[in-house]
Amino acid sequence: MTARRLRIGVMGGTFDPIHHGHLVAASEAAVALELDEVVFVPTGNPGNKKVISSSEHRYLMTVIATAANPRFTVSRVDIDRPGVTYTIDTLTELSKLRPDSDLFFISGADAIAQILAWKEVDRIWPLAHFVAVTRPGHQLQLPQVKEARISQLEVPALAISSTDVRNRAAVGKPIWYLVPDGVVQYIAKHKLYRGHGDSVHN
Repeated sequence: MTARRLRIGVMGGTFDPIHHGHLVAASEAAVALELDEVVFVPTGNPGNKKVISSSEHRYLMTVIATAANPRFTVSRVDIDRPGVTYTIDTLTELSKLRPDSDLFFISGADAIAQILAWKEVDRIWPLAHFVAVTRPGHQLQLPQVKEARISQLEVPALAISSTDVRNRAAVGKPIWYLVPDGVVQYIAKHKLYRGHGDSVHN
């Protein structure tokens, strides 16, 4: 009898900081797609995206935020790999680490809509099923590629953004209930985002 292959969600992002929108999306995807595990993968060097906090701070905030859910884990594959982070490298490495698993890459629908511009996109299709997360009632035209496995999933609570959290923290406004309690305390302890105002959404 062949053992059932595990179904693993891969939730990538800068997580600067991780917030409840990320966690709700991962939780909803886990139920909808019957995932055995969701691996959060903080980006190492995102290249074209501004990152305020060090990779170590972002990794530790992600660990704190996901600790209470036994289905959530955190991977350092992107943080420990030198150079710019690309999805093809993330999925290639995870597929080698988890050869017994089918991978489901979970990302915002706006990012998935641009997938054809991703590095080595033709090599990406066999590595994962892609899940485009949207707000209820917000539909995007997703790429139609014969080899691609792309589905759309509506989830609540996606109005929160890391940009808003950073901007609130920068001016001393409360961020309680936008991010997990432990992350609020971590940001305060390490004085993250003080004096940083920005307008790049993630």
